[in-house]
Amino acid sequence: MSDAVCVIGSDQTGISLFVRLTPKASCNAIGDVVADASGQMQLRVSVTAVPENGKANQALIKLLAKAAKCPKSSIRIVSGLTDRNKKLRIDGDPDELMVQISQLTGRTDR
Repeated sequence: MSDAVCVIGSDQTGISLFVRLTPKASCNAIGDVVADASGQMQLRVSVTAVPENGKANQALIKLLAKAAKCPKSSIRIVSGLTDRNKKLRIDGDPDELMVQISQLTGRTDR
């Protein structure tokens, strides 16, 4: 795993992070934090849903909301609706969200 987390910013209302989504996977899973070709850290997520009519995006939001124990309405895709590489915004207490993301990725650094 990499030395940096995938969270790219936080403020008083929430955090932003990059996700690398793999649709049509064999199972729904949250994976490691990896670097893309440009060095950007991304959280790997796979979902069984197909990338048609936003089904994979909905599955991504549902999976992250359940894992982070936050409402689905607090997660939105800021960019990358039709791309595997997405930027997400999660509204809530940034400190609690950072702890949740760290637990999801198995990371202890923040």
